[in-house]
Amino acid sequence: MAKKRKNKYNHYTEDFRREAVRRSEDPNTSAAEVAKELGIHPGQIYNWRRQYKRLSEKQFNSMNGVDYSKQESEEVRKLKREIADLKEENEFLKKATAYFSKDKW
Repeated sequence: MAKKRKNKYNHYTEDFRREAVRRSEDPNTSAAEVAKELGIHPGQIYNWRRQYKRLSEKQFNSMNGVDYSKQESEEVRKLKREIADLKEENEFLKKATAYFSKDKW
C-alpha cells in the first residue's frame, strides 16, 4: 500500500484507502488499530468507510428511489441549471409585467 504526499496535505491512493477500510472491517481488529499501523487518524478510516458504503459501485447506486450513479448525477446537475435559468426568467417576466401594467393605468 502506497500513500502519496503533496504539499502539506496527505493524499492517499485509492488502493490504500480500500485496503485500510477492508482491514478495519475485520472482526479481529479495530479501526483504531489499523489506523495506528498505517499512521493515520482513526476518523479517516471511518470517513472512508462511510464514503464507500454510500458511493461504492459494489454497493447500491440508488437510495430512496434516487439514482446516484455518475450518469444520473450529470443529468441532475443539468436539470438544476435549467431550473435556475427558468426561475431567473420567471422573475424577469414578473417584473416586466408589473412595469407594463403600471403604464396602462
